[in-house]
Amino acid sequence: EMHLVESGGGLVQPGGSLRLSCVGSGFAFGSQDMSWVRQAPGKGPEWISVIKSDGVSTYYTDSVKGRFTISRDNAKNTLYLQMKNLQPEDTAMYYCAPPGYDSDHWGQGTQVTVSS
Repeated sequence: EMHLVESGGGLVQPGGSLRLSCVGSGFAFGSQDMSWVRQAPGKGPEWISVIKSDGVSTYYTDSVKGRFTISRDNAKNTLYLQMKNLQPEDTAMYYCAPPGYDSDHWGQGTQVTVSS
C-alpha cells in the first residue's frame, strides 16, 4: 500500500524559502513519476509540479515556474520541493502524490504559510 509522508512546511515571510520533503514507501518509488499538489483553504487542488521517474524531466505550473524546483533521490525514496521567493498566495497545504492520483492516495500534507 502506498504511503507518503510530507514534511518541511512552516511559517515564512514573503520572499522567504522553504524546502519540502516527501518520503514514499509501499510502492516502487523509483519507477513512479511524482508530483506536488497544493490546496489552499476553500479552493480545489492545484497540481504545481511533476518530475519523471528518472528525475530528468520536470514540469511546473506557471504560478510557481522560476521560483520552485522539484527534485528526487530515488536511493532515499524521497521527493523534494525547493521553494524560493514565497508569496502569500503560496499559502496552502502541500501534498505529494503520483500525477493524477486522488486525495485518497496523498499523505497527511505539510502546511506552508506565507505571512508578514
